[in-house]
Amino acid sequence: MPDYARQRQIMVASQVLAGGATDERLLDAMGEIPRERFVPGDKRSIAYADAPLEVVNRRWLLAPATFARLVQLAVIAPGDNVLDVGCTTGYSTAVLAKLARRVVGLEEDADLVRIASEGLHAMQVGNAQIVQGALADGHPAENPYDVILVEGAMEQEPERLLAQLAEGGRLVGILHYEPQGHAMLYLKEYGKVGRRMAFDASAQVLAGFRAPAGFVF
Repeated sequence: MPDYARQRQIMVASQVLAGGATDERLLDAMGEIPRERFVPGDKRSIAYADAPLEVVNRRWLLAPATFARLVQLAVIAPGDNVLDVGCTTGYSTAVLAKLARRVVGLEEDADLVRIASEGLHAMQVGNAQIVQGALADGHPAENPYDVILVEGAMEQEPERLLAQLAEGGRLVGILHYEPQGHAMLYLKEYGKVGRRMAFDASAQVLAGFRAPAGFVF
């Protein structure tokens, strides 16, 4: 039987920490949450691989190191209200729930909403829930958010999500345009949102975040 606990510790040491994520709360959370429980049974053997993982058709978990660096970039505080956009099967939401006061995981697909909800229930995660809706629209019912994490790439600025940030709020995600994608930090200060590139990164573009035909960045 696979020793998933051992694989998890190796992931944290050789991928997450070695990849530049050093926040101890985050390392502890990723060392505790069983990633294998959030992937299909036939893919559990590669749950801790150093690569994105397709959990259903055209929907992926971010590579562990990429996910960790994005989360660290957001500087999540224990009192924060977090929106996890494109949470797929709920792994990311479970990790974020270890760091924040409240987490809302957002998914479009009803089956993924069910799978993620069942996963959080099985893990007895009490400060998070999964809701269904268009990813690019966010979840205005519980805004403003201190942190919004986009679990995939965007080809254009996420304006509807940025509008849901609290003052001092941060949005992190991967802005993807040819030939390279970049992890971005958006910060709302004095009612305006600024942005900066943080590091090179790549991911699959999420539904609703593709640029219109003819769009030039």
